[in-house]
Amino acid sequence: MKVSKKINSFRRQVMNSLTKNIGNSYPAAHLNSGVIPEINRILISRPNHRLGNQLLTTPLVQEIIDTFPNCKIDLFVKGGVANAVFENYENIDRVIQLPKKPFSHLIKYIFKWFALKKRSYDLVINGDKDSSSGKLATQLAKGKFKLFGDINEAIQNEYDDYEHISKYPIYNLREYLSLIGFPKNNKPVPTLNIKLSEQELAQGKTVLKELVHNEKPTICIYTNATGDKCYDELWWTQLYKRLLEEFPEYNVIELLPIENISRINFVAPNLYSKDVREMCALLANTAVFITADNGVMHLASAAQIPVVGFFKITNLEKYGPYGNKSLAYNTNESNLKDWLKGIHNILG
Repeated sequence: MKVSKKINSFRRQVMNSLTKNIGNSYPAAHLNSGVIPEINRILISRPNHRLGNQLLTTPLVQEIIDTFPNCKIDLFVKGGVANAVFENYENIDRVIQLPKKPFSHLIKYIFKWFALKKRSYDLVINGDKDSSSGKLATQLAKGKFKLFGDINEAIQNEYDDYEHISKYPIYNLREYLSLIGFPKNNKPVPTLNIKLSEQELAQGKTVLKELVHNEKPTICIYTNATGDKCYDELWWTQLYKRLLEEFPEYNVIELLPIENISRINFVAPNLYSKDVREMCALLANTAVFITADNGVMHLASAAQIPVVGFFKITNLEKYGPYGNKSLAYNTNESNLKDWLKGIHNILG
């Protein structure tokens, strides 16, 4: 194990110990005096640097904007990827970025925590109930109403998809707002959305056409993932060959990871890019995206297209793609025939 992993493990243990008793959202919510409070300035705490986790926060941001159209939102995050994810969200007022490696930038790290105290908020939300840093930030921030993300069993029993990491913060928020005087909201939960501009979509279409040189619709695959979530070369080669056989009227292309590797040995037309929004714009012009559980899977969901996600060790109930006819498969309990049938159903 690398030293940095040992340090991070120790840091998590310390933070969990410090924050395990922080936050109980609901007692403070019983403040309804018959007058609906004004909610104008909001802080969302989601200090995680991974692309997927920032994308999974976009439904909560949309929910807040739908509820409070004129609000201003500050984000407390880690790393710089949130700037790309929320670039076209006009309600985002300030992004407080913790450095990705706090021990290498300790002074900056401490300074960013103090930045939480510079404003007062009407509402502070911890975006992940399992985040110790998120709980601590919610506690430290100056706010009239605070939602720490603690599980409400009544809500949990009401929704069969409550476990999903993008959905339960929204269900919690809706319950909390109803306690302080707002009307009950039963609308469908927003899907992930990076809000691509028309110009970005047009550029993505151009990039795709330069890859395939035809007018056929396109299936895109992404063969990488981290650690044990990854499937090997044989697995992906078999799936790729079957896609070519089953869908001859479609192009099949590959989006490459930042490591510039391919588990089908680069045999398909492919795109390599480090630009999150460029990748998303390309994906938005494809018919379906097929991959294992990873951050780029959520990027495809944020492109508002159907996604087929494969899971073997992580919880698909918590992280699975949803909306836009997306499907999630536990590959320990399904097979190639099931996956191809699902893809056929998506493509109609």
